[in-house]
Formats: sequence, C-alpha cells, structure tokens
Amino acid sequence: MKTLKRLIHPDQIRELVLVLLILLIVLFFGSQIENYYSPRLFNRITTSVAILLVVAVGQTLVVIMRNIDLSVGAIVGFTAYFVGQQLAANNDMSPITAVLLAIGVGGLMGLVNGLITAYGRVPAIITTLGTLAIYRTILVDFSDAQTIITSSLPAWLVELPSKNLVEFGNFDIRWMFVWAVLVVILFQLVMTYLPWGRRLYAIGSNPDAAAQAGLPVERTMLIAFILCGALSGLGGFMFLARFGNITVVAGLGLELQIVAAVVVGGVNIFGGSGTMLGALLGTILIATLEQSLLRWAIISEFWRDALLGLLILLAVAADAVILDRLRNFWARTEVETLSDIEAEPLKETPHAL
Repeated sequence: MKTLKRLIHPDQIRELVLVLLILLIVLFFGSQIENYYSPRLFNRITTSVAILLVVAVGQTLVVIMRNIDLSVGAIVGFTAYFVGQQLAANNDMSPITAVLLAIGVGGLMGLVNGLITAYGRVPAIITTLGTLAIYRTILVDFSDAQTIITSSLPAWLVELPSKNLVEFGNFDIRWMFVWAVLVVILFQLVMTYLPWGRRLYAIGSNPDAAAQAGLPVERTMLIAFILCGALSGLGGFMFLARFGNITVVAGLGLELQIVAAVVVGGVNIFGGSGTMLGALLGTILIATLEQSLLRWAIISEFWRDALLGLLILLAVAADAVILDRLRNFWARTEVETLSDIEAEPLKETPHAL
C-alpha cells in the first residue's frame, strides 16, 4: 500500500482526472451533436490548442511564482497586428525574422510587466490589469482603425496553418500543434532539470524563505514575465497565421481562456506547484470545450464565458480543499516511509569465502 502511495503523487491524480474529463466531454458532445467526430472539428481543436498552449506555458511560469499576467491577450493582439503590418509592407520578410520580431515585441511588453512587479513591488494582478488596458489602447492608436487582411500577407504565412506533419486519412497533425507541444516539452525540461526552473518552485512555495536563502527572487520573477511576454508574442504570430484578418479586437478575452487552462491544468494559483503537462491537458480541455460549445446551439456565447469562469472557481476550490489534503497526506506518507527505512536494522553481509 505504501509503495502505491509513493508512486502516485497528487499532481498526477489531477492529470489523470483531466484525461478522464476530456474523454467524458468528447463522449457527451458526440452524443449531442451530429457528425461531431469529424476531421474538421479535430483540426480546429488542434489549431486552437496550439495558440492557447504556447501562451499558457508562459502563464504557467508566472503563476508558479504566485503571480498572474492578465495582459497576455493584449500582447497577443498587439504582436499579431504589428507583425502583420510589417509583413504586409514587406512581403519578402523571412519567416524566422517574423517569428523573432513577434517574440521580441512580446518580450519587451513582458519586460515592462516584470520591472513594475519585481522591482516596483506592485502586485502582478494590478500591474497587468493596467498594462492590459495600456497595450490595448496602444493597439487601437497604432492601427488607426485599419484592418490587416489576408490578401496583403505573404503566401507562406497564409498557408502555414494548413501545413501538416502527418496525415491519417482525413485527420491531420498540423505543424503549429507540433511546435506548441515542443514548447511544452522544452519548458518541462527547464522546470525539471535547470536550477532556474527549480528556483521558480522554491520562490512560489515561500517567497520570504527563498529571499532569506539568498535566491534571486526579483531577477527570477523578471525573467518569468519576460518569457511569458515572449511566448505571448509567439502566440500572436500564430494568431496572425491562423486568422489572417486582424483588427483591434484581436486576442480580446483570450486571457480568460489562458487562466482557465492553466488553473484547470493543476497549476496552483497560490504558487509552488504545477507542471507543463498539466497545462497541456488543461488547454486541450478548454479548447475542446470551446469548439464543442460553438457547435452546440443550445448554449449562448455569454454562457460559454460563464462556464469558463465556473471551471476556474471549481479548479481553485478543488486545489485548495481536496488536493491540498492529498498533498499533506502524501507528505506524511513519505515521512513515515523514511522513518521505517531508518528504523530497519542493518543486515550483515556475509563475507566471501
């Protein structure tokens, strides 16, 4: 029994529950919507997941440190419009240049958030709520009520969302989805094996103790916000590639979906725990639910947003009540196991004849 307890961590329980919920949602909507199991819906879900997932990875870095970035939707919208305008004016711009431009613009916006939060000591929710409005206003002024249209963009960008890595009959694995999964794998490795990633968990668990231990709290927080902004910029590039026609409302309300995906994915809003795999599953759940509700005529658009809000509340409540108890139980079990091991008498090893 103790061996089983050691093998199953509370965070793994959350991830298993998420997989079960995704399967139940697919089965439920499959019974309610005609031709639900279609290649078109599958492709729409994976493309939607790609954009949400890249931004959710950045949000996860921030949330693990007991912060939140509400400006990610505005960063996605601004970078999508800005890069789209540059590509419309310079159709010969290379794909690498366009991607780096989006990442750089997003990183600069994240830098502003990080400086105010880490060194100005303004709570992240206040900082990013303010920059959300500022970045959106800058986009409105910068656009001058003009729309980026698909016909003005280079052909390689317009064709990017339909590029496939693998084809299974009518079901395709799009390159955009593959790139998003690679981002998840990269940052999961960073969080697991690099000292900077482990510092995120330590600071998120107890910022005061981390500061007393000599950890660079402000610098680590600044880098987390910069990476969140940079990944939001990459999400803006993917948003541009997917939709083509970009207006001043690009990315509006995206922050709610991102926060829902991260929190539902098991990233503790109080800091110190969470994985990129959980964020991936949370994003798949939100994207599947969103695309399914779009085809379900029974529920209105307003209730779709209300459902996302309800998921956030349920996830936070579950983490605060149920999973916290499981984590405490798991920690006590580990202590008891170590005590049992130390209490065992040392066995003498017979000498070789």
